[in-house]
Amino acid sequence: MMNDRRTVRPAGFAVCLCAAAFAGNANAQTAGSFTVATGWLHVAPQSSATPLTVESVGGMTVNQQLPGTGAHATSTDTMGITTEYYVTDHIGIATLIGLPLTVDLVGDGALAKYGTLGSTRPIPPALVFRYHLLSAQSKFRPFIGLGVNYTWFTQVRTTNSRFVTDSLGPGGSAHASLSSSWNPVFEIGAYYAMTNHWSVGASAGYVPVKTHLTLDGTTAKGTQIVSTSTIRLNPVNVFLNVAYTF
Repeated sequence: MMNDRRTVRPAGFAVCLCAAAFAGNANAQTAGSFTVATGWLHVAPQSSATPLTVESVGGMTVNQQLPGTGAHATSTDTMGITTEYYVTDHIGIATLIGLPLTVDLVGDGALAKYGTLGSTRPIPPALVFRYHLLSAQSKFRPFIGLGVNYTWFTQVRTTNSRFVTDSLGPGGSAHASLSSSWNPVFEIGAYYAMTNHWSVGASAGYVPVKTHLTLDGTTAKGTQIVSTSTIRLNPVNVFLNVAYTF
């Protein structure tokens, strides 16, 4: 009987060790957990713009399109931040934000000679529902996401004095504004667990953003000239990050 007990105890102890080792290696991205990720966010607009249209001059309706005029937004980089709460082992609710970034608007066609026409600082937070594939214990976990974004623009500026002078004459001034909008968000990505809590991640997202530009100009004599254009920004966002799961 003594020999039997000595044989059983080591075997049971080994089973406990294996179970503990498996639990220690498990991914912490399970129901009820919360993840914070931060890293490099690259924003690459796939943009285009309709020709600039002079809507009114001195309060009189004109609606005169300027053929061959266009513009596009430049790519930029910033630090991205995401948070995600795991409702189940597979379903998470994520928020996507980034530090303030600056986007330049560059002339195309007849406006290409001016180079950068102006700049703005977009604020594009998003709420995304993610579905994580594979089991919560898998080190590699791809996901797909679908959500909604609200984009508004701050510090919209016309920075090219030559463009303003050619459009409004010497001594003229211009003020620009961009409309805000709700937009869908499409996302795909993956996390790779380094430890029970730390992981590295990569994702790509697409947001079809459309905004209406209003250029409110005033000549030196005080005549108001209002011009408009519709700009499609449609940014593709790439996010490389390090994440910690609580």
